[in-house]
This record gives sequence, C-alpha cells and structure tokens, in this order.
Amino acid sequence: MAAMGTSEIYLIALTAILGVPYLVWRLLRTEYWAPLVVVQIVGGILLGPGVLGAQFPATHAFVFNPQVMGALNGVAWWAVMMFVFVAGLELDLSDAWTHRRETSITAACALLTPLAFGALAAALLLRMPGWIGPRGTYAQAVLGIGMACAVTALPILVLLMEKLGIFRRPLGQRMLRYASLDDIAIWGVLALILVDWERMGRQGLFLVAFAVAAFAIRALFRRMPEQDRWYLSLIWLAAVGFAADWSGLHFMVGAFLAGVVLDAHWFAREKLDQFREFLLLAVMPVFFLSTGLRTDFGVGGGMGAAVVIGAALLFLVASVAGKLAGVHLAGRLLGWRKGEASLIGWMLQTKALIMIIFVNVLLDREIVTSETFTALLLMAVGSTMLTVPMTKPRMARLGTPGDE
Repeated sequence: MAAMGTSEIYLIALTAILGVPYLVWRLLRTEYWAPLVVVQIVGGILLGPGVLGAQFPATHAFVFNPQVMGALNGVAWWAVMMFVFVAGLELDLSDAWTHRRETSITAACALLTPLAFGALAAALLLRMPGWIGPRGTYAQAVLGIGMACAVTALPILVLLMEKLGIFRRPLGQRMLRYASLDDIAIWGVLALILVDWERMGRQGLFLVAFAVAAFAIRALFRRMPEQDRWYLSLIWLAAVGFAADWSGLHFMVGAFLAGVVLDAHWFAREKLDQFREFLLLAVMPVFFLSTGLRTDFGVGGGMGAAVVIGAALLFLVASVAGKLAGVHLAGRLLGWRKGEASLIGWMLQTKALIMIIFVNVLLDREIVTSETFTALLLMAVGSTMLTVPMTKPRMARLGTPGDE
C-alpha cells in the first residue's frame, strides 16, 4: 500500500477538525451549556498533544505532522485575522457615547475589577517557576493574565443574546455597549504589553504610517462601490497585519486596527453577518484546532496536569468573582433594580474566541508558557459554559429586564 501524501493526511485532519465537534454537539445536544464554538475549542484541546497525543502518540504524530501543521496554521492565521477584522469593523461607539455615563461606569467596573482579581491570582501563581515565558517579564505576565480574566468575548456574547432573544432588546443593547468599550481596552492593553523598547522606532513609525494610511483608505472607501470595498478591505487587512507584525505589535493587533478605522455601514449588514457566519463555520474551527495543539498539561518539575487544572480553577474563580463584583458595584452606583446586576454579570462571562486570541498572542510572543496558556484556555471554556445555565433562570425571574 502506497504511503499517504501530505494532501491526503491534511484532509484526514480537516475531517476530524470539522466532524468530531459537530457530532458531539449534535448527538449530545450540548447547545444549552456549550454552543458549537465551545465544543470546537474543547475538540481542539482533545485532539492536542495533552490528550490524543498522550494516548496515541503515533497516530497524533502521523496526522498532525509538520507539513500538515504548516498548512493548517496558514489557514488559522488568515481565519483569525479576518475574524478580528470583522470584530473591529462592527464596533459602533455612537450608542455608547449617547449613554456615556452609564456605559463608562459599567464598562470600567466590569473590566477593572476582574482584571484586579485576575492579576492578584497571577501574582500568587507566578511565585512558582514554569508560568512566565522566556521573553516575558513578571509585570507583563501578571497584566496579561489579569486582562485574560477580565475579557468579555463580544462575538460570542452576541451569539448567546440572539439565542436568548434579547439581542435587539434594550437589555441586549446595553450589554453590547459595555462589551464594546471593553473590547477596545483589550487591544489597548495588548499593545501596551507588546511594547518593545528595542523596537520603539519601528512601532512609532508603524503608528504614524497607519494613521496616514487610515485617513487615505477611508477617503478611498467613500468613493468605491460596495463590491470593491470587500476586496480592498482584505488587501488592507493583509497589509496592516504585516506592518503591525513587522513593528513587533503582532498581526492580530493590526487586524483589529484595520477593521476599527472602517465604518460598518459601508458594508451591507446581511453580507457582513453572512461573512462572520462563514468564518465561524468554515475556517475558525481550524484556528481552534491549532489552539488546542498548543496546550500542555505538564509543568516543568513534574507537577503535571493537576497543577494546570488547579491554576485554571484559580483563574476561573478570579474571573467569575471579579466580573460579578464589578457589575454589582456598577449596579449599586447606577441604581439598577434587584437581580439585574447578577444577570448582566453572568452574561458578560463569555470569554471564548477573543480571550483565546488574546492569550495566543501572549504565547506567540513567549510572554507566558504553554502551561499558562492551557490553564487560561480551560478557564475561558469553563466561564463561557457557565453563562447560559446561570443566565436563563435569572431571566425567568426578572422577565425582560431593562425593557420597562
């Protein structure tokens, strides 16, 4: 029997990436506590070296060989760049400005409190070796972990609100405003973490050139038909991603900046929704797989999986407690009715996607180790899976809060 070529093995890997999570999601009916996107992330972990690789090392090495991984990583990079670009494009801060007092107070409390809780958890954990990457500092790791605990994933929040029927309601729009401001803060903090004092000249040059180019691209987009805008936006995305990575800020920071300077109304809403759904359906599962393949449950010194899982639980407690405490503080300051802060606090627990993208960058830049990355990934999955089960009974008790 002839040996399989790389293309055949690649298609075997792709079949597993797309097929296994879908079958689990559909047959086990996990939608209530784990949307398909969460199952895909868990599937990536299970197909990674910590589970499949540990149990069936020969099979894992055969399917996910360097040539196949090179092809998969290329798809994953472009997929996540397009996804982050759309997230930046869809940010609409006009509504947040209209309700700026309420939005700024809530967004600040919902971000800074879990950030502080997460940073405290990180400060305790990082006393042990094996958690800070070879190119990271203690301060970078603490801030990065703290921010990972504070993140709310705006795309997943929208997905869950649509399923719960509150996306177009006043409550849903309020949460959209809070998460939108926090989304900007996430990328600002990431840029701060990635500041390279040895490459400040490059980073300064990038920011100046980007500002000039953004002004020019906006003027050009206003004069172009929509069909041309779609094509040009992908060229713009690739160019800004390259420039950001060249400067040391990472291509995902560039992808977000490329989207945020464009106006969503330049693109038909229906096409934009279809494009985002296509990304989640067709190419983002490859990113989830590549993320899972980077997990590691063995901390140096032989502490093993129990320590990584313990760290994940520590981060989960810090994240959940911090988010709930921050939103309850905002509710007290703004005079929300009883039970509303709890509902909003649990809805803002969604972390999958954006947080995973965030910690992927930290791992790429070797600010954290793969063990820290694994603990944060498990925390993101756990936090997101808690959202709907904890939210639905609170919605039932409050009816449709915020509609009065």
